[in-house]
Amino acid sequence: MKFVILLVAVAISFPIFAQNEEIDLTGVIDMHVHAGPDSRPRAMNDWEAVRMAEAAGLRAVLLKNHFTSTADRAALAAQLVPNLHVFGGVALNRSIGGINPEAVRQMAAFSGERGKVVWLPTFDSEFYVTRAGTSDPFVSVLEDGRPVADLIEVFSLVAENDLVLAMGHSSPEEVLALIPVAREQGVETILVTHVFGQDATRGQIRQMAAAGAIMELDWLAAYTNPLLLDDYVEVIQSVGAESFIISSDFGQEGNPDHATGMRDFIAALRSREINQEQIDTMAKYNPASLLGLD
Repeated sequence: MKFVILLVAVAISFPIFAQNEEIDLTGVIDMHVHAGPDSRPRAMNDWEAVRMAEAAGLRAVLLKNHFTSTADRAALAAQLVPNLHVFGGVALNRSIGGINPEAVRQMAAFSGERGKVVWLPTFDSEFYVTRAGTSDPFVSVLEDGRPVADLIEVFSLVAENDLVLAMGHSSPEEVLALIPVAREQGVETILVTHVFGQDATRGQIRQMAAAGAIMELDWLAAYTNPLLLDDYVEVIQSVGAESFIISSDFGQEGNPDHATGMRDFIAALRSREINQEQIDTMAKYNPASLLGLD
């Protein structure tokens, strides 16, 4: 019975799923694409993901892996899809040495110039591990309120190579403490990874926007918790679409493909009276600016 009620609730929340194939994805960019090979179950591999994205009309995708760099994978996958830009990055989790400037330096130097994003720790972040209540080791970004050793060099490398600094699964407090430090090192483009996933308050979201950061709203979270869409709509309207991007965060085994995720996200926003100009800002123009496509 509970399962039936949940399905009804989802259907009420997103009443236009059946019409989503009509949504034109030309110019749309998905900056949160998971695919295999991976140590976690994925619905498709990199090659399948980019081919499906190109066929759907997407302009660009950003391949993300929590445990290895995707700059080289993006360069290879890009050869399959002449009408799609494919980018990658590196997440500073334990598998690549944590806050490791050399990993950033090498990622930026890889042939093909597909490495665009440096994520601070995600699944290995102190905030993520502590909130989960486990005893797993983690990678800190602050110690006694100051950036940990090597983080200043990471910021300098991000600035020097015109990369995007993504905040990973850092807490909102950590994000707000690190933004001015990153700016001092010359970092121009800052992306707050799925800002609601880190439990940011409305006040913190406004502070991040005022600091010039772009915040990510991901479809995976709303796909699994439809009530979250109300929060998305509220901040888009109150803070402004210019402070956000939308992404799928899809690729998990059992979930739809990334283009389907973007279509469903756009359809859901339209059903809540988010207009096309706002959607274009979040799905096309802001991601293109972050990736240097404009």
